[in-house]
Amino acid sequence: MIGTAQESTTIRRTDMRIRKSTKFEATNISAREAICSMIARLEDNGLPREKSGAVEIALSEAINNVVEHAYSDDPHGTVHAVTELTAKYLTIEIRDTGRPYPDLQLPAGKPADLERPVSDLPEGGFGWFLIRELTDYLSYQRNKGENILILRFDLSMPGKARLP
Repeated sequence: MIGTAQESTTIRRTDMRIRKSTKFEATNISAREAICSMIARLEDNGLPREKSGAVEIALSEAINNVVEHAYSDDPHGTVHAVTELTAKYLTIEIRDTGRPYPDLQLPAGKPADLERPVSDLPEGGFGWFLIRELTDYLSYQRNKGENILILRFDLSMPGKARLP
């Protein structure tokens, strides 16, 4: 299943809601291919260009976190991502059955201390800060052995979901 993703699309014309479901293997390669595919389809279906960069960063950070941490000891994990695009919002739901977050809480996502020398900065650990800065709504729950992460971006006005 490496390098493959199962996709389905539901379009409800009455409320201009476009819903897309993607399942893929929890590997770096499959995750990258799925992220690129999701962003391309979102742009094709009306995601504003000025928002797509921020959405891609937050989505990439969230999915890579699942691959690297939730499934670090399971080479056969699966990630299920559902995007729902309306004129006002983009909602992304990411589900997996990997390890839960510690204490069932998302990491705080603190900004880097830029007063330190660059050589003293850690290599990683800034993903949750980016996700929190780029999304307008974020939630996590663990339900029946499944992690459910929801990212929402407000598309109706300028704000968090854009790069500075």
